[in-house]
Amino acid sequence: MQNPRGHVTKDGIRIHEEGDFAGMHAAGKIAAQILDEVAPLVEPGATTATLDDFIRTRIEELGVTSATIGYRGYQHASCISVNHVVCHGIPGTKVLRDGDILNIDVTVILDGWYGDTSRMYVAGNLSRKAERLIQVTHDALMLGIAAVRPGNTFGDIGHAIQTYVEGQRMSVVRDFCGHGLGRVFHAPPNVLHYGRPGAGPVLEEGMFFTIEPMVNLGRPDTKVLADDWTAVTRDKSLSAQFEHSIGVTADGCEIFTLSPAGKFHPTWG
Repeated sequence: MQNPRGHVTKDGIRIHEEGDFAGMHAAGKIAAQILDEVAPLVEPGATTATLDDFIRTRIEELGVTSATIGYRGYQHASCISVNHVVCHGIPGTKVLRDGDILNIDVTVILDGWYGDTSRMYVAGNLSRKAERLIQVTHDALMLGIAAVRPGNTFGDIGHAIQTYVEGQRMSVVRDFCGHGLGRVFHAPPNVLHYGRPGAGPVLEEGMFFTIEPMVNLGRPDTKVLADDWTAVTRDKSLSAQFEHSIGVTADGCEIFTLSPAGKFHPTWG
């Protein structure tokens, strides 16, 4: 690693050193493990509060800290976004119905490092249109990750995601984006899921950030509900999201939040 610990680029992006990757892998693995473990509970008749209670309990049992409980007044260990909820869905009394799709987003803190990841789940039987939306969203994330290497730009990441999604006649949400992280929850840069090749800051070894595209079956427009958290599609079309935390390496990137059990995709079984 050429840059020293604490180096910050002109764009305000922190460059981490080689030893910092281990801390991010450890935090990311626990976040991903919790998302593995909640999977069997996602079924028709379950409430989103029940899922969040399980996540809160596992966070305590694993000796890590929830990054979301108390964050800007938020009081839950996860965000659970069902059907046309794009992101930041608040767990509560909502009962899952057969065919519901949902994103569960968990962030934990381990030894000061933040592990942030989300993935899609299905309650019961998966409709064909929802299955296609989930697949396109998953593949868009992986195409964005494939564009991560030193010398490329954040615009290259966004362009890879946008062109693929729009080629599938779906839309990329523009109101929310990925973000830098490490020993902080949110930091520069904003990682847009759309963009032009060659635009934006240049990727450097040691950058840590999330890529978390939100994809809608309908139009990209969203609105935030009166609770000041829940974002939904304006046209009530289905929305999906996948999120990994990654670190830029000398020749590509490492994913910090890989599923230990191989359950990142909801049709894993």
